[in-house]
Amino acid sequence: MSEFILEMRNISKEFPGVKALSDVNFKVRKGEIHCLVGENGAGKSTLMKVLSGIYPFGTYTGDIVFGDEVQKFSKISDSEKKGIGIIYQELSLFPELSVYENIFIGHEIKKGITVDFNETIVKAIEMLKKVKLDVNPEVQIKELGVGKQQLVEIAKALSKDVKLLILDEPTAALNEDDSENLLFLMKELKNQGISCIMISHKLKEVIAVADTVTVLRDGKTICSLNKEEITENTIIKHMVGREIDDIYPKRPNQKFGEVSLELKDWNVYDPKLGRKILHHIDLNVRKGEIIGIAGLMGSGRTELAKSIFGNPTNFKLDGSVLVQGEQKRFKHPKDAIKAGIAYVTEDRKGDGLILEQDIKNNISITNLFEISKSSVINQHEEIVVANDYLNKLNIKAPSITSIVGKLSGGNQQKVSLSKWLFTSPNVLILDEPTRGIDVGAKFEIYSFMNLLVEQGMSIIMISSELPEVLGMSDRIYVMAEGKITGELSREEATQESVMALATV
Repeated sequence: MSEFILEMRNISKEFPGVKALSDVNFKVRKGEIHCLVGENGAGKSTLMKVLSGIYPFGTYTGDIVFGDEVQKFSKISDSEKKGIGIIYQELSLFPELSVYENIFIGHEIKKGITVDFNETIVKAIEMLKKVKLDVNPEVQIKELGVGKQQLVEIAKALSKDVKLLILDEPTAALNEDDSENLLFLMKELKNQGISCIMISHKLKEVIAVADTVTVLRDGKTICSLNKEEITENTIIKHMVGREIDDIYPKRPNQKFGEVSLELKDWNVYDPKLGRKILHHIDLNVRKGEIIGIAGLMGSGRTELAKSIFGNPTNFKLDGSVLVQGEQKRFKHPKDAIKAGIAYVTEDRKGDGLILEQDIKNNISITNLFEISKSSVINQHEEIVVANDYLNKLNIKAPSITSIVGKLSGGNQQKVSLSKWLFTSPNVLILDEPTRGIDVGAKFEIYSFMNLLVEQGMSIIMISSELPEVLGMSDRIYVMAEGKITGELSREEATQESVMALATV
């Protein structure tokens, strides 16, 4: 019997115009946590889709050996029957169904030809205990937070007698407490003999749980590191093919001009919740400055951004917005755009991009008047603009006609950023600008942010990653329960001082 539960040998996979995987070798030992890392587009998710049968046998070359047998999965149910479970970043739960229905959907427990609901609930409770989730199994999924939904997904996989559990960016949408709970659960599953593969860009989490780390780059296996070899610098070096001495590039010439945007006594009331969600906000950002907005989930950071950017969620607003010293009132996002404000949303897939369309259309859509004459789009000009941003932001895609939904997360984020830069804003609001993207793409975005402020732009950056806030901000506003609880200079700001204000 082999010590490996899984061996993927010389796996190659091609798409039109792109070789996504090239002779990849990947081995997972029985009862280990094996982390798969690499830049966006390195081939991690593609490799897991080959393994799970989403890309069926015959669409790739090479061998999958699972349980000492060569497998030829033609669909995802084939891999599930062998004991392979995969949980994606976008959860596949039915919001209107109960917890127990979601856990056993597709493999219902039956008595004769009818579903045995009593036995299903009993078994669901057993699965929930395994993932340490104390909820009523009859509650609807939509009533649970994202962290609990993630645990229901794992319970669902365990109900199929999973031997190898694959988690693709499992903590990307979780807060710190839920992330810690999930990592602890992975260790518990390991103790129960279940092997785990985790894809993650959060290197601190990788270091905390990994027994082995395999690095992919440009569709090739670069190396596998055992526990003693795993350090953040070593992983980064192999991921990007070079040393990144300082992930947060410095700006040698910090020159701040006049105030670009100012809020005075800004209050926001949410009619749906029936209460005020932002209280007496005073905030400003100057030309050439990056201000960071820090705070725990639910502190009101995104609501603040949306209330500034034309109030698309129809909050009731009170207070003053001044742009270049002139008081403004935005009734619609287009009013904010005209005033030189742009907002890159935290949800690039849901709100930021049209995934079914190509790069060119996604970039041009925010400023069609710029490339139109007599209401007719100049397609040549549209192509020139899109190619310009493709090069400026180093968007990795075969061409500007590539469909955005097929790009990696980091490249999607660059398209989202390009689309708003095409409006030529004076103030750029970035909400979680590097969520779910790799360290190489992060460095590129940080460097571009520095270039923008050196050219006189003002940036407001909302981020849940404290090192990012501390590394990139000239000043930091900290929020808690809809209020600004403190303002810190770069010199004053530490993780401890920010967290003290975020938990007031």
